[in-house]
Amino acid sequence: MQAKKYIPGGVNSPVRAFSSVGKNPFFIKEAKGQYLVDEDDNKYIDFIGSWGAQILGHSDKRIIKEITRVIHSGITYGAPCKNEVMLAKKITEIYPSIDKVRMVSSGTEATMSAIRLARGFTKKDKVIKFDGCYHGHGDSFLIRAGSGATTFGTPNSLGVTKANAKDTISLPYNDIKQVQKSIERNNIACIIIEPIAGNMNFIRAQKMFINKLRVLCNQNKIILIFDEVMTGLRVAKGGAQSLYNIQPDLTTLGKVLGGGLPVGAFGGRKDIMDNLAPTGGVYQAGTLSGNPVAMAAGLKTLEIISQPKYFKELSKKTKYFTSEINRVSKKHHVNISADSQGGMFGIYFTK
Repeated sequence: MQAKKYIPGGVNSPVRAFSSVGKNPFFIKEAKGQYLVDEDDNKYIDFIGSWGAQILGHSDKRIIKEITRVIHSGITYGAPCKNEVMLAKKITEIYPSIDKVRMVSSGTEATMSAIRLARGFTKKDKVIKFDGCYHGHGDSFLIRAGSGATTFGTPNSLGVTKANAKDTISLPYNDIKQVQKSIERNNIACIIIEPIAGNMNFIRAQKMFINKLRVLCNQNKIILIFDEVMTGLRVAKGGAQSLYNIQPDLTTLGKVLGGGLPVGAFGGRKDIMDNLAPTGGVYQAGTLSGNPVAMAAGLKTLEIISQPKYFKELSKKTKYFTSEINRVSKKHHVNISADSQGGMFGIYFTK
């Protein structure tokens, strides 16, 4: 293939290779609404939406119109612009846990920066994450579990050093006893979790587990980070934290936030966020962070999904979709089950 000649593996993100399901990637030339069209003119129904970024569907006319309007004034300035302030303000209005927010260009950037900020704020190094959760491709996250709470993780990718793995502890999801043991034996800076885990299919954190995490973090001066790159603005307008009624110390966002353009963000308590440069000693920067075009797409997306009936309709349609999967699978004796929350769903094999 020509793509493999010029691009490692022929793709710019491994999941697009489809190698895990024994298929070759298809190359898209057009996307509109719920449909994708490949270079061979095959038409597909898209249930993924660019891995969660296109909550409004592909080529939404309202987003395209807004991008077109803004782009004539410049694509990026390398300086602050009004749109980034407006989007930051809107995020703080939607998320009560966020006093201040910093824009970046991807979810991975957001989680990496949040971890650095938590370490800088607490003056501690160790991080707890959970098996099966995905937080991007940062070195701190490409760690597999050790043999228990008393051991540190091991690298899950070539190029991740053992020294880096030493500072990351990966524990079983929803296992509060393992978290307690780890906190007792280690100096933990932060705990990062997907409150609804999408990468290991649609798995909810137990309410008791999330509540106890909040208590343990308060008691031990540990920063609680909710990775809502996938769930934010999708499972509910206020993300998973609004469903659990829990306020994390830091939140990471992405995907939906950019309206289809590369955008990430991390935000939280004022006393923590003010440790970021230029006001604090935790360095973080980005050439394209807060660029006017991406911010405009994000603002328009938030305007649309903030309409009173938007999430009611989204939830209704997603529930109908999963209920039909369950009905048909039961009728034909297929051992699968589907579940959903807002605009997020998962399908499980039951045997």
